[in-house]
Amino acid sequence: MALKTYKLLQNKKKNILELWMKNQLADEGLREDLISNDELRSQSEELITALVSNLSDENFNDLNSDEWSPVLEILGGIAITRARQGFSPRETGNFVFSLKEALLQVLQEELKGDQQAFFNESAKINRLMDNLSVITFETFIKGREEVILRQTDEIAEISTPVIRVWDGILALPIIGTLDSARTQVVMENLLQEIVETGSSIAILDISGVPAVDSLVAQHLIKTVSATRLMGAECIISGIRPEIAQTVVHLGIDLSNIVTKATLASALAHAFKIMRLEVKKSTIIKS
Repeated sequence: MALKTYKLLQNKKKNILELWMKNQLADEGLREDLISNDELRSQSEELITALVSNLSDENFNDLNSDEWSPVLEILGGIAITRARQGFSPRETGNFVFSLKEALLQVLQEELKGDQQAFFNESAKINRLMDNLSVITFETFIKGREEVILRQTDEIAEISTPVIRVWDGILALPIIGTLDSARTQVVMENLLQEIVETGSSIAILDISGVPAVDSLVAQHLIKTVSATRLMGAECIISGIRPEIAQTVVHLGIDLSNIVTKATLASALAHAFKIMRLEVKKSTIIKS
């Protein structure tokens, strides 16, 4: 790139920033609910300062050079932050695309008398900004994947709560479909709670499971087996008529597992096993 072009961008940093901010604020998709104008200007100024300060004739097309590290670090931080804040890929991409527009606007104004020079230099700026856009998208996607994985773990924890319903009795209501990964979480949570509380009975309530097929049944059997290995008895509650018919139709053998229609029935059965009796007291008013 001609020396005057990258020098021009360095000298026109303020103009570029103002044009860039104008482009961003004019975007109808600007998420003012996620970022304030002051925060947007701060991010933009930090990036454009790093960009023009580290730009040189030698590293213009080499993003692997050490001089680009500050730029890539700032851009990566912005992409990750936006991924966590809930920005869409398009909204994040526009952050970089609007900068390219500002750079080309300044370049066109300065080289308007030399169309060939503008064509050559704008092609180089396009390549540079397109490469930065790709890096931005890659980092954004990684950030979104981290958010999704974290949310998945949090949902799994929330959707498999182990409840201590009585001294020595645990209940684990299962909502949604059971797959291999979720079964592992269910077993880990249940077995850990059995160890910590010394409980001898665990109730698996599947009222919230939409359907039971052979795979779901196998996962339930594995959970029951793991519970018994820990020295606790396991009861499955929430067996609705349609689930009972499906189990019979599929030929699934649950004969060695205590099953109940409701959680209340399962709890009553647990009381019998533990020789507990709950009575309704009569309050005598004085």
